[in-house]
Amino acid sequence: MGMTMTQKILASHAGLSEVKAGQLISAKLDLVHGNDITTPVAINEFEKAGFTEVFDKDKISIVLDHFVPNKDIKSAQQSKQCRLFSAKQNVSHFYDVGTMGIEHALLPEKGVVKAGDCVIGADSHTCTYGALGAFSTGVGSTDMAAGMASGTAWFKVPSAIRVVLTGSLPKYVSGKDVILHLIGKIGVDGALYKSLEFTGEGAHSLSMDDRFCICNMAIEAGAKNGIFPVDEKTIAYMEGRTEAPWTVFEADEDAEYDEEIVISLSELVPTVSWPHLPENTHPASEGSDIRIDQIVIGSCTNGRMEDMEAAYEILKGKKIAPWVRGIIIPATMDVYRECITRGYATAFIDSGCIISTPTCGPCLGGYMGILADGERCVSTTNRNFVGRMGHISSEVYLASPATAAASALKGYITDPRTVMEEGR
Repeated sequence: MGMTMTQKILASHAGLSEVKAGQLISAKLDLVHGNDITTPVAINEFEKAGFTEVFDKDKISIVLDHFVPNKDIKSAQQSKQCRLFSAKQNVSHFYDVGTMGIEHALLPEKGVVKAGDCVIGADSHTCTYGALGAFSTGVGSTDMAAGMASGTAWFKVPSAIRVVLTGSLPKYVSGKDVILHLIGKIGVDGALYKSLEFTGEGAHSLSMDDRFCICNMAIEAGAKNGIFPVDEKTIAYMEGRTEAPWTVFEADEDAEYDEEIVISLSELVPTVSWPHLPENTHPASEGSDIRIDQIVIGSCTNGRMEDMEAAYEILKGKKIAPWVRGIIIPATMDVYRECITRGYATAFIDSGCIISTPTCGPCLGGYMGILADGERCVSTTNRNFVGRMGHISSEVYLASPATAAASALKGYITDPRTVMEEGR
């Protein structure tokens, strides 16, 4: 029996000719990653175990992004610990204020991750890098500490679900709508400890930003990782970002999958996940009576340039509802700079929104947009659990940047196609 794309990457890094689902392996790592929340715990474990040096300073990345610029004394202390450790270990890929961005947008942008890599990160959305044809998955801080010391990690080889994408996306429908549709179809545990492998001509029609978004939320279906095949778009993205060689792995024709799911991209509509689970999906058009208090456009899911473009197209020359707080957070400094250069930042401000330097901020209830009792937010982030963005009685509705921007204009959950048709 052949191997899936994920299984081939794991076999290569384990030094084995083949692996099978359920097999326990030890694999060499191309990157061990952490952020300002998870890295301090890993550092403590690293030092408590008696380690003094990381296995390879060029294969460690630490990005300060959750509470940076620091929001309080505790976050300042956490960041200081990361800074001191990175300086002591001479970590090559350390990103602080002025150079940092939201980790899962920044590392691909900087060429730190590439096709064929095996990556662990002490953040659950490390699965984002599957968009580049890499195996990447989230781990705990203790596993991060062990990875920093040894350059290896153990895995149970996952079985896989093959997601066949056909057609192409209609206007105002994006990768966010694709992954929300899939999670709504299979549930938050529908791919538990499995690999979501996206294939078909529809997969090749998607932009890299859409692929990053889709892989980012693979974990919201319980998946171990999400992964796309490497094609011309993948290679074009990596060229100029990294000089290191990459490896292209392809699934065997006789690879075994637990199931196959077919999604027609051309039939998808703007989709929203209502509280309090990502699987609670509805067409955006069904939310016209749901009044909102805030929108957030940003995060490791939807803070890239195409996301800013979608928000700009909806908001330019218009005003958001007077009772809505509009918060826009570019995911990296390059995206932030490009928003200024293109005039997007001015347009966002003129529409009544604010624009922030990169931070995870409100996504995890940190800062830059905490919700009060009973408030509702349409957010392009990835989770809408109880209390995720603030008070336990608040509500988070997950949506695409276009849907969030359209909802800000109306003050109610709104299908972006409705707003654009009205403007014609």
